[in-house]
Amino acid sequence: MAKILIADDEASVLEVVSRALALDEHIVVLAHDGEQAVMMARAEHPELALIDLFMPRKEGLETIMQLRKAYPELKIIAMSGGNPTHGMSFLEMATRLGAHRVLAKPFSIADLRTAVADLLTEEA
Repeated sequence: MAKILIADDEASVLEVVSRALALDEHIVVLAHDGEQAVMMARAEHPELALIDLFMPRKEGLETIMQLRKAYPELKIIAMSGGNPTHGMSFLEMATRLGAHRVLAKPFSIADLRTAVADLLTEEA
């Protein structure tokens, strides 16, 4: 069991992902944008964060950079359905900026659960 922060501006994504992780007995903390994600990380000290790359108030790439700097031990999964820009996808950029794993939307619950389990069992 781990505390997991999910940041996404789509209510349906928050609902589906949080339900799936709660079934695995994780404690789930929700944020609706990047600014709220940073505040929740500071207050809740999650072990893992799932960050959407396209959100209002603070985009996911900026959120990942800020979380990586403030909490280097935090495991991060970037999520996006965004298209490639100049030959590099936003998910590739997220990896270069500190995301440990990426999930391209739409992703399966099995892929989500595998990525979360893999990161939570890795050595820090």
